[in-house]
Amino acid sequence: MDIQFYGANCIRLSNKKASLIFDDNLADLGEKSVTKAGEIALFTGPHGDAKADTKLVIDYPGEYEVSDVSIRGVMARAHIDEEGQRNAVIYRIIMDDLKVVVMGHVFPELSDDQLESLGMVDVLFIPVGGSGYTLDGIGALKLIKKIEPKLVIPTHYDDSKLKFPVPQQPLEEALKSLSMEPKETVDKLKLKSADLADTMQLIVLQKS
Repeated sequence: MDIQFYGANCIRLSNKKASLIFDDNLADLGEKSVTKAGEIALFTGPHGDAKADTKLVIDYPGEYEVSDVSIRGVMARAHIDEEGQRNAVIYRIIMDDLKVVVMGHVFPELSDDQLESLGMVDVLFIPVGGSGYTLDGIGALKLIKKIEPKLVIPTHYDDSKLKFPVPQQPLEEALKSLSMEPKETVDKLKLKSADLADTMQLIVLQKS
């Protein structure tokens, strides 16, 4: 699986059969959309229109099977009530034998049923920017301890090129709250299940 990060909560997971793009709201934040034709576009919360030539748009809880990728959307309470939006969607993806969870702007409490729906997690993408807009390092750590992923990749932190509605804290500040030192910082991550360590690790993905 190839993993790329584009800032905010925008992530691409891809292999030879499928490409999934998460939370491409970049056009609303001052940058260009990165969604490509034929991709599966997923949104964890409110969003603008996805490109018309996407293969599929998913923004609601449920079970989906597309191009040998298993997708489960789990309903969660949103971190803030944004224009009446009280819910967010957490996605659990099974792709290339890797179990990936993409966490949006959720309230830092998950029920036992929600945790059971996520199951065992290899890779967790989790926002850390805080400032009342999304999870901060403390809230993220709370969920990380409950989910117990093998690999943590932080998202949605301060970025000088993006115009967030609320200023986000720098990654360095969030990492202090997480009490985790990055194993490495990479531009793009090529990941196989055999690459995962027995102990939890954190990797920082540079913007593509």
